[in-house]
Amino acid sequence: MNPRVHAIEPSLIRAIAAKKKNDSIDLGLGEPTLLPQQRFIEAAARWAAEHGVKYTVNAGDPGLREKIAAHYAYPGMDQARNVCVTTGSQEAVYVAIKTMLDPATDELLVADPAFPAYAKMAQLEGVSCRRVHMRADDGFRYDVDAILDAVDRATRMIAIASPANPTGRVLRDTDARRLADGLLARGGPPVWVLQDEIYRELTYVDDPGHIANYYPHTVVANSISKSNALTGMRIGWLIAPDEAADALVKAHAWVTSTASAFGQRVAYEIFSEPGALQEQSAWYREQHTRVTVLLERSGLRYVPVDGAFYACVKIPHGDDSLAAALDLVENRGVVAIPGRIFGDTLEGWLRLSWVAPLAQIEEGLSRIVRL
Repeated sequence: MNPRVHAIEPSLIRAIAAKKKNDSIDLGLGEPTLLPQQRFIEAAARWAAEHGVKYTVNAGDPGLREKIAAHYAYPGMDQARNVCVTTGSQEAVYVAIKTMLDPATDELLVADPAFPAYAKMAQLEGVSCRRVHMRADDGFRYDVDAILDAVDRATRMIAIASPANPTGRVLRDTDARRLADGLLARGGPPVWVLQDEIYRELTYVDDPGHIANYYPHTVVANSISKSNALTGMRIGWLIAPDEAADALVKAHAWVTSTASAFGQRVAYEIFSEPGALQEQSAWYREQHTRVTVLLERSGLRYVPVDGAFYACVKIPHGDDSLAAALDLVENRGVVAIPGRIFGDTLEGWLRLSWVAPLAQIEEGLSRIVRL
């Protein structure tokens, strides 16, 4: 067995979720409860009935890639050749790490707390990974100075998710500019930035920062999973400058050949209709407002929610987030994710997904308070 695979622990998020009972309040998995817009699936089915469901080219359907590139229009990355369609955003992140980093010399720097996939994928590839900790006393806000100070001679990629899973914090536009300026001023070999924007459409601040607007050595990962409630469709993409695009497509081709042709057609229909990518965003904004009220009423300390659909709450007494999560799921009927999964800085916290009905969220919060 590959010793790297043997050394990687399985997903603790899934292990906690597997303990859910039929009557549990599920504040665990990061999956929309909304249903997808059926008209896009039906349109794709009609297209498939006429054209079949055949391989696309490795990089993905050219028409879809053109629409994705034009929609985001990042400078120097606004052509179809700058897009690679992947099997969800998770493959996109894996391909970026696999392609852009040399295990013999390079290091991945992860802004922490962070979804564990970045570090696990680096571990799988034998790439050194180091964390730079955002501070609890600053509400886990993205600290650009701390990130820049953490970059050293071996650092060749910085992974930043905005909006973030688990904290919901968003990198602001002024901070994206400062990060770009700081990296450009370093000289020497470029440090790549991997910005995971899977929750981009679920943003509740007016000034989100997109590093690719200011920094030419940026690779962006995204998908239709969260924005359009299509997690199982497994369609994501990478957007990259010309100097990286071909290599990313090459790695993707050997990892998974092509993404689902049917899924790509569904995405094509979504990108073809103005506003469709943001169609479900209004529900999340309304839910965000209501959940913020519930969090305030609960008395729990929580991280300000700038985006995504998570809330991190401090365990009122004690710091063992795994013990608290197990107590909640086994004895109190609430699924919550222990903060330690996302890095040492989030130990003593729980991550809650707030896509459940409001009454369930309120009851779940009250059970956490009683804990």
